[in-house]
Amino acid sequence: MPKEKTLNLKREVVENISSKMKAAQAMVFADYRGLTVEQDTELRSALRKAGVEYRVVKNTLTRFAAKENGLDGLEEYLSGPTAMALSENDPVAPAKVLSEYAKKYNKLELKVGVVEGRIIDVDGIKSLAELPSREVLIAKVLGGFNAPISGFVNVLNGNIRGLVVALNAIAEQKANA
Repeated sequence: MPKEKTLNLKREVVENISSKMKAAQAMVFADYRGLTVEQDTELRSALRKAGVEYRVVKNTLTRFAAKENGLDGLEEYLSGPTAMALSENDPVAPAKVLSEYAKKYNKLELKVGVVEGRIIDVDGIKSLAELPSREVLIAKVLGGFNAPISGFVNVLNGNIRGLVVALNAIAEQKANA
């Protein structure tokens, strides 16, 4: 039977993972087996720059945390070495960075993802990674809002321009007469 101290430490880890899962907009689980120290360091640096938290997790403790969050479908993917990348702000960032490095280093294997409480497979992770960044999407939406307004302003300016040209022509006619 495990000691009480050990059980308390494990409970704390489960609570920590569970709280991270609740706060995360997106999570991606991967098998990092075979990466060199340099490759792993480069991956961790890229994830940090993207605002993604990355950590190696114990499968049994992660299973308990997943159950607490209603993610029972994760159990089948939690075997072998598992790393968890999660983001509280950007749902695309973990998928984008890990997909990029999975292509770069064939040893990094994506397992499963969770986006806003829904479990997605590897194909879902890859399609999520292909989405444009949040800033690009916002710019496109704002551009879409701006286009009709710009067109309306041009129409109004065209009428005013036509009126000015007509008044100018009348003024020139009267000056010549």
